Amino acid sequence: MPSVSIVIPAFRNARFIDETVDSALAQTYEDLEVVIADHSSDDGTWELLQRYADHPRVRLLRTPAGGGAPANWNAVTHAATGTYLKLLCGDDLIAPTCVEKQVAALQAHPTAVAAAARRDLIDPAGDVLLAGRGIDPLSGLVPGPEAIRALVRAGTNLLGEPGCVLIRREVLERVGGWLAPYPYLIDQFTYMSVLEHGDLVALPETLASFRVSDTQWSVRLASEQSRQAAGTHRHFRERLPETVTRGDVALGNARARMTALMRRAAYVVWRKRMKASA
Repeated sequence: MPSVSIVIPAFRNARFIDETVDSALAQTYEDLEVVIADHSSDDGTWELLQRYADHPRVRLLRTPAGGGAPANWNAVTHAATGTYLKLLCGDDLIAPTCVEKQVAALQAHPTAVAAAARRDLIDPAGDVLLAGRGIDPLSGLVPGPEAIRALVRAGTNLLGEPGCVLIRREVLERVGGWLAPYPYLIDQFTYMSVLEHGDLVALPETLASFRVSDTQWSVRLASEQSRQAAGTHRHFRERLPETVTRGDVALGNARARMTALMRRAAYVVWRKRMKASA
């Protein structure tokens, strides 16, 4: 069995899926498998994936329609066999040394259950919109409860999208896989649940790229995301009352509302930029 599973839940990613898969296969850490599950896409994604059908490190799956992102994320994760797991969405990218550096971090810190790195936000053409986002104020080995509190207080996902994070697969399975009581925060809620079982390693390097597009759900549904952030903060306040205070929750909720406003404003600017360059 490989040490690492990179799992890619694809859905209507025909425009970018080859870049995503190629970034996974270009890793300097070679003891890995790439498992791709296409969620019954109707845009040619499955057909494009056939170029990888004979690759010795790739497995292709097709999951039935329905259930949204949680269904496909968990289906592709359940097919993984590696000690460590990275979920990479079908239009995002990881740097060639991403897995190597994150595996080294987890091996150097046996108490850590997840390693996270910074990421760039890129547009559909791959141009950088914002560089080196995420992680701050976290650095190095961070106790799990402290990392959870920081996430609550931030009011946003400091650890970034799944491509930024490498998780011990056994712990992810222990918490029940990708958890979606608040679907727009499926990644953050799951990270926080995993961090109840161990520590975080926060790496300063930028090792992933998150692609922003006009169909990206967290941009279009910013207000709903801030509401679900408040629910997430409340959940972990109840889980960890000695660590996460009422003040932490109030601060995080206020910051989540502000982040929603900023995201909408940034989206308007981005749309104008895309139209101008078209």
